[in-house]
Amino acid sequence: MSLPPADAPVDGVAVRRPLPPRRRDDWRKAVRPTVISILSIVIVFGALGWWITSAAQWPRVQLQFFNVNAMAEAFPRVLSGFWISMRIWLTALFCIALWALVLALVRSLRAPWFAPFRLMVVVYIDIFRGIPVLLLVLLFGFGIPALNLPGLPNSALFWGSVAMILSYSAYVAEIYRSGIDAVHEGQWAAAKSLGLTEAQTMIYAVLPQALRNVLPALMNIVVALQKDVALLSVLGVRDAVREAQIYTATTFNYSSLVVAAGLFLLATIPMARLADYVTRKDRERRLQRAG
Repeated sequence: MSLPPADAPVDGVAVRRPLPPRRRDDWRKAVRPTVISILSIVIVFGALGWWITSAAQWPRVQLQFFNVNAMAEAFPRVLSGFWISMRIWLTALFCIALWALVLALVRSLRAPWFAPFRLMVVVYIDIFRGIPVLLLVLLFGFGIPALNLPGLPNSALFWGSVAMILSYSAYVAEIYRSGIDAVHEGQWAAAKSLGLTEAQTMIYAVLPQALRNVLPALMNIVVALQKDVALLSVLGVRDAVREAQIYTATTFNYSSLVVAAGLFLLATIPMARLADYVTRKDRERRLQRAG
């Protein structure tokens, strides 16, 4: 004889029957980890917050770094500088993607008469990966405008952006090349058997697979570049960091720097989560292919 549903009336009285043992165990397995995670987060961060705010100098630090009135006053100026940072980031991102792809393609060409060009690319990558980005920004941003070369801009912003593009392109070119090298040799052989030239093989057979393989690594580069745009502030570019520094110099309050940090977090955290999502999907795709 089957039992009535869980909330069905029995002799006119609603009776809630207990969940079956299996469903109850599944519910516990699903909910218990979540509850434990939330409790541990609340306890750890609550204890950390209490420890920081109980320090004797916390009121002074709060006044200097977390002053709400100073944040509100500095926000419009820092925000205007932040939009400059984002425009520089988007422009540099587009240029890096194209120039690094050219470098990777030249280095991956296999014909012997391309050997001088491959050597030039190797030297380029070694040089620009070996010099810190900040040093390149200083050298390009202050050095090239001082030459006053005819026909070229003398803007520190322009040459600082060029320095970042050249530096990051060296890293991205190696990421591209790793994706190209990861494509199986059979793909090259199959394309050549169909009568495709080396350039056609690269464009239609190898490159689409290579870009898909290195997409997670490229997403991390995007996040890193978004933060390193702030290095241009050393050239006097009035981006978010520079505007925050100007406010600090005039008021002797550091809350504007916290505002700039918050704006960069609002931009970088979604990009970081997108990079994690792309990485996870790529790993699932590879596992399904292996299975």
